[in-house]
Amino acid sequence: MKTKVLRSIFISVGVLFALTRLLAADTIITFDAPGAGTGPTLGTEPLAINAAGVTTGFYADASNALHGFVRATNGAITTFDVPGAGTGSDEGTVAWSINPGGVISGNVTEPGFSAIHGFVRAASGAITTFDPPGAVFTIARNINPEGVIAGDYFDANFTVHGFVRAANGTITTFDVPGAGTGPGQGTFPGFIDCLNPAGMITGDYVDANNLNHGFVRTPEGTIRTFDVPGAVNGTSPQGINPGRTITGNYTDASGLNHGFLRAAAGTITAIDVPGAVNGTFPSGINPMGAITGNYSDAVNTHGFVRALNGVISTFDPPGAGGFVGTQPLAINPMGLIAGYYTDSSNVFHGFLRTP
Repeated sequence: MKTKVLRSIFISVGVLFALTRLLAADTIITFDAPGAGTGPTLGTEPLAINAAGVTTGFYADASNALHGFVRATNGAITTFDVPGAGTGSDEGTVAWSINPGGVISGNVTEPGFSAIHGFVRAASGAITTFDPPGAVFTIARNINPEGVIAGDYFDANFTVHGFVRAANGTITTFDVPGAGTGPGQGTFPGFIDCLNPAGMITGDYVDANNLNHGFVRTPEGTIRTFDVPGAVNGTSPQGINPGRTITGNYTDASGLNHGFLRAAAGTITAIDVPGAVNGTFPSGINPMGAITGNYSDAVNTHGFVRALNGVISTFDPPGAGGFVGTQPLAINPMGLIAGYYTDSSNVFHGFLRTP
């Protein structure tokens, strides 16, 4: 009798544990930054998440001015503005990336779009702005654990060039061989997760015919270019992990977008979410090789996560819809995903999805 009772207790505890895990799986937390606007196209847009689960991004206020924010793991949100930031529509502060130490990189737009500068914000809140030599507009898109920043800048002719800023402030500029030199052409390091801990950078470049191709740059400056087989007008890397695995998207001859996974050895695998009609767009990859991004079906845009074994799960925060749908941007080592979505009124909100 005693054995049966104990077995019943163990079974009940096991069922409760399994149920707890089931209920905890795929939890989505939504949030809004204090001061975020509540009208159409306004609101909160998280862009990056670090290993600890701290999230950063920006929000648009009621006047559509942009401000940076940091969301701690306990949900507390701190907002910030880079000194000199404009307060007009689409002007202000955008936080692009955050490293494990809580250091943030991004860009700030001056009043009247007279200039755009890169910035680095220390965990203490101290902010330093910077520009590569000859830059008119600077976008500081990525920061790694060492405090190295990678991004791009526009020169006076609106040609785009890549740059790397060391933690000590030294800036090195670079151009991918074959990159065009006309307005809007050039070298575009990807954003958020396109700089790995070792200092490897991935992104795309636009040639003289306005076609996009992928590239990888080593910390020493060696650059290799690549195209996904079947890509006609666009190979666009969107993330690189410590194992040098790259994810991104490409466009085929019919104009349809597909995701891809490029192994360190160069082998490329196509990724398509089942049910995708208008394309699959990976946006980030974590150290374990899990990929997140979005896909579009006949109705709207939804989020997905692809495990290392290739299994794909799809998701949407409660109330997602509107003209943007669900847009996951980054995935951390624990599988936490950060991104944003629009509701039926086309207001932007942030979300975090647990694995």
